[in-house]
Amino acid sequence: MQTVLRACLGCCLWLLASVQALESIFGSFNLELEFPTPQERERTLREGLYDPSSVIPVDVDVYYKHGDATPSIFVTIPRFAKGVPYSLAYVTNEMRPNGTLLQAYPSYEWHKTHGADCNGLTSVYRTQIDECGRMWILDSGEIDFIQLCPPQLYAIDLENGKIVHQYKMPKRLYKEGVSRFVTPTVDLHPENCDVTFVYMADSIGDGIVVYDVAAQQSWRIENKFTYPHPDFGTFTIAGESFQLWDGTVSTTLTPHGLGGRRMLYFHSLSSEWQMGIPLDVVNNGSNWKLNDIGAALEQFQLLGKRGSQCVGTAMSETGFLLCGLVKPSSILAWNIREPYSHQNLVMLVEDEERLQFTSGLKIVRNHEGKEEMWALSNRLQKAFGAGLNYKEVNFRILKCGVQELLSGRPCI
Repeated sequence: MQTVLRACLGCCLWLLASVQALESIFGSFNLELEFPTPQERERTLREGLYDPSSVIPVDVDVYYKHGDATPSIFVTIPRFAKGVPYSLAYVTNEMRPNGTLLQAYPSYEWHKTHGADCNGLTSVYRTQIDECGRMWILDSGEIDFIQLCPPQLYAIDLENGKIVHQYKMPKRLYKEGVSRFVTPTVDLHPENCDVTFVYMADSIGDGIVVYDVAAQQSWRIENKFTYPHPDFGTFTIAGESFQLWDGTVSTTLTPHGLGGRRMLYFHSLSSEWQMGIPLDVVNNGSNWKLNDIGAALEQFQLLGKRGSQCVGTAMSETGFLLCGLVKPSSILAWNIREPYSHQNLVMLVEDEERLQFTSGLKIVRNHEGKEEMWALSNRLQKAFGAGLNYKEVNFRILKCGVQELLSGRPCI
């Protein structure tokens, strides 16, 4: 099958002779978790704080330290149920029967109170590591869908493990017992390490909280465009269906240096709509009055429809928005300079076996300065349905160079 991908950097045409295979980095029947001691593992099992069937990874993030060729790989494990001993981990080099061993990050101590201490981590869906080596961690504050702590945002310096920023969300900006903050997007200053704004997607509360880091101010955006669509609440993956009713799940930004007006792109999980709004409108707090669902409504742009739900997204430095498409299970690309239409949406990779529910998607710069796409898939349809088959690989981390991916060259 031949597909044409328009790259407007030079009006060239890239031909994708066929969809190629992503490079496998990690595969697991069930996640193998490390504990401080065997006794602690037994205690958590005995008290119901560890149930291996509840441990489902959602996101992946990657950090190349000091130009090392081998990166640190992190995964998030939201506490969908109380049987998740920790919610953020890194991949070790140790192999166990079910897969590679994971270790709690920043430490086991951060997670062990299970929401009793709101200065630790309660439940993390996604993170973002910025180009200055800081991990931004969005904590939903929930366990088993019960709000135990306020949503909050941490930034940790990955070089020394120190907290460099912490933000606890005020009650006026989230719906207690309803909101579920799942994705942070950081806007880094183009010439230094100053973070200007952080955008936090509230998938069940159906909104976006904007945080002005320098001014220490924040506001909420919520309207009909941040909500789910009734026709897209059923997800069908590999012949199995389940229900999700989630609003805004993902936000991405126009890269610096492309010229023109920068945009915030976003979509609801249970929807086919791709939305956009000018970033200068989003970043002006005076535009957003609390509980005003009509605020700046004329500024929102329905860019197009893709015919299926999309989960994780990532933006390349050259302006290609990638997303983990649900049906078919694939990685989709859109050049933001082109209209969001079917002829401009290109399926880069289709893999019904390895890309079942691609909930984590990142573009990172490796030790050579080249962009790489990293993806995590988790077979959520089985976890939320009949249950996972632990004789099969259920969780995967895959990668490919962005240029290789866009041009159809082999990933390996």
